[in-house]
Amino acid sequence: MGKSRLEGKVALITGGARGMGASEAQLFIEEGARVVITDVLDEVGAATAKRLSPDGSSCVFLHHDVTNENDWTAVVASVLETFGQIDILVNNAGIFERGTVLDTELKDFNRTMDINVTGVFLGMKSVAQHMVGRGKGSIVNISSVAGLDGTPGFLAYGASKWAVRGMTKGVAKELAPFGVRVNSIHPGIIDTPMLQTFEAAGEGVRELVRTRIPLGYEAEPIHVARLALYLGSDDSAYSTGSEFVVDGGWSA
Repeated sequence: MGKSRLEGKVALITGGARGMGASEAQLFIEEGARVVITDVLDEVGAATAKRLSPDGSSCVFLHHDVTNENDWTAVVASVLETFGQIDILVNNAGIFERGTVLDTELKDFNRTMDINVTGVFLGMKSVAQHMVGRGKGSIVNISSVAGLDGTPGFLAYGASKWAVRGMTKGVAKELAPFGVRVNSIHPGIIDTPMLQTFEAAGEGVRELVRTRIPLGYEAEPIHVARLALYLGSDDSAYSTGSEFVVDGGWSA
C-alpha cells in the first residue's frame, strides 16, 4: 500500500465546523494528516471533530474568531503545543451576503471584509514565521469565482474575494524564497449552507443560477476538498501564487 499523501503533516483549517471545511478535514485525515479545525460554531465544531476522530488523536476543535488577532495567536500556539508543527493552513472561513452598491450598508461591507479578508491576512501572518523557520509549508486561501470576474448583486463578497486573490499572489512571492507556497482556490456554486443565500433571494433563483454552470449541477464540498488536498500535499510542490478553479465551467 502506498504512502498517504499527507502522512506526517499537520493542517489547520478555519471554518471547519461544517461544509467545505469539514469535508477538507475528513479527507486530510483519511490521507494521513492530523487536523485542527476552528470555527465560531462551537457545538457543531466539537461534534465534527468528535465524528472525525473519536479519540482526539487525529482531529481537535478550537473556538476561533478569524477577525481577532489574539484568537489567531492562541490557536497557533495551541496547535504547536498539541502537534508540534503546522504544515498546511487552509483559510476556509468566510461569509457570503447579497447586496448591490445601492443597498449595501457600510457595516455589512465592513463585516464581510473583516471575515473574508482580514481573517485571511491574519491567518497568513500568524503561521508565516513558523513555516519560514521550518523552510516549508503550504497556505491555501479559499477565494471564489467571484474573485475572477464581476459579481453584480454581491458587491462586498466580490470585493473580498478579489482581495484574497491579490493577497495570495503577493504573499506567494514574499514567502517563495523560504520554501512556503501560497495558492488560492476559486469555487463556483457549492452545495453548502452558503447556498441558502440564493434560495432566500426568491423562488427559482437557485435553478436560474444552475443554468449558468456548463456541467449542469452544483459541486459537492468534496470537490473543493480534493483540490485543497492537492495543494496541501507535495504533489503541488512547484505551484505557488496560482488560482485553482473548481466551478463546473462557470468562469470558462
